[in-house]
This record gives sequence, C-alpha cells and structure tokens, in this order.
Amino acid sequence: MELPFSIQALILDMDGVLWQGMQPIGDLPAIFNCIQQRGWKVILATNNASRTPQQYVERLAGYGVQVEIWQVINSAHAVTNHLSRQHPAGGNVYVIGEVGLTEALAEHGFTVGEENAVAVVVGIDHQLSYEKLCRATLLIRSGVPFIGANPDRTFPTPEGPVPGAGAILAAIEAATSVQPLIMGKPSPAMYQLALERLGTSPAETLVVGDRLETDIAGAQAIGCRTALVLSGVTSAADAYTWQPPPDIIARNLASLVE
Repeated sequence: MELPFSIQALILDMDGVLWQGMQPIGDLPAIFNCIQQRGWKVILATNNASRTPQQYVERLAGYGVQVEIWQVINSAHAVTNHLSRQHPAGGNVYVIGEVGLTEALAEHGFTVGEENAVAVVVGIDHQLSYEKLCRATLLIRSGVPFIGANPDRTFPTPEGPVPGAGAILAAIEAATSVQPLIMGKPSPAMYQLALERLGTSPAETLVVGDRLETDIAGAQAIGCRTALVLSGVTSAADAYTWQPPPDIIARNLASLVE
C-alpha cells in the first residue's frame, strides 16, 4: 500500500495487530523487514499490562523478530509514571493484575498490599477471583483512588473476543459507583512517551491499531496519523462509521506496510 502521506515512524499495537492469542498475524519477520527497508522507526505500544517489556521482546524473538526493550511500552508504564508523581516515596498498592503490572510497580518503589494502600490498580488478570473483586471494592469505597491500566472491554483471541481489563473495571465500577482513572490508551500518556523515545512529531508518526475507541481515538487526540487494521476486534462496518475516520483502513499490518 502506498501511504498518502510521509511518515518517519510507526507506533504499533500488538494484540490484534501482531498476533491473536499465540498465533502471529502474517509473516512477522517479513513485515518487520519491510518496515526496516522503508527506514521507519518503531515503538510497540500495548494496553496489555500482563507481560513485562522483556517478555514481549522474548515473544517477538520467538516469532523471528528482533526488537530492543526500549521499543516496548505498555499501560503499566503509564500507571507507574502517574503513581510516581503522586507518591515519590512509593507505598502499598492493591493490584488486580499480572506480572507486567506488579514488576513495573516494584521497579518504582511500590509494593503489593492493602494496608495504607495509596491506590487500587486494575488490569487484566487471568486469575481473577470474587475475593479480589471484594477487596478492591472495599478499598475504593473507603476512599482509596481507583486506577485502571486500560479500558479494553475485550481481548482478541483466535476464537473471538473474550473479557478484557475493561470488563473487570466495569464490575468494580458497578460495585463502587466510582469511575477509574484510566492510564492506558486512549489517555495520551503512552503516546507521549512513545513520541519522546522515537524523537518524532505526531504528524511524522503513524499509529497502527485494531481498536477504535482506544488505539485510534488516543492517536487522533494527540495529532498522530492513524491506521486501523481489521485483523483484531473492529469490523469493517464499525470502521467506516467512526468519526473522524482513520487516515487508513487496512486488512492487516502486512497489507499496510508491504
């Protein structure tokens, strides 16, 4: 595909763009080779905080793609940046989430615990239990700030969409009547960090995602070029009714870059 504008860098979502579940979408080594040949810089930015950046680097290596750890950003980065500004000395945080979130918090001086918790932080959690929902609800109702890693209601898999972090947030919001402060996309924090690492302006940067209300909405808000791929959760019918429309709608990442 010949792009209708000039860019210097890509910000790529991962789930629904690079893979679904454990299944890669297309020939990823060929796709990244094409990106390299075009001279585009790349940041991988995902709302999924379940894995650490190093785990994403290793997963991509397993698919034959080599990236460096600085090229990976997830919503846990946005969470820890926010909490570090609010609580420079760290503190206890009650977490519903997985290793990507807990390790990022630990690196910034935060420990997982309920006593004198400075926040309740919620992301995707494949070991979610009713007890975890109860503890989070009671803390939030007592006045502890409620932070969401991302609002993605579903998560793409080869079998179809399954509940995402946003579904967990919705359950807690229903029990507390408190809306979470969202740190991941469409909040601008992740895209701002990506642009800083790339050294490019929004007009020089194309954001590629599969989700209109997070990937595309967040990119449009910060002024980046946008490309929606139909390999994830968004249907063609929804894509063509979104306003303002994405700059590009493509079948998948391969058709966009090759």
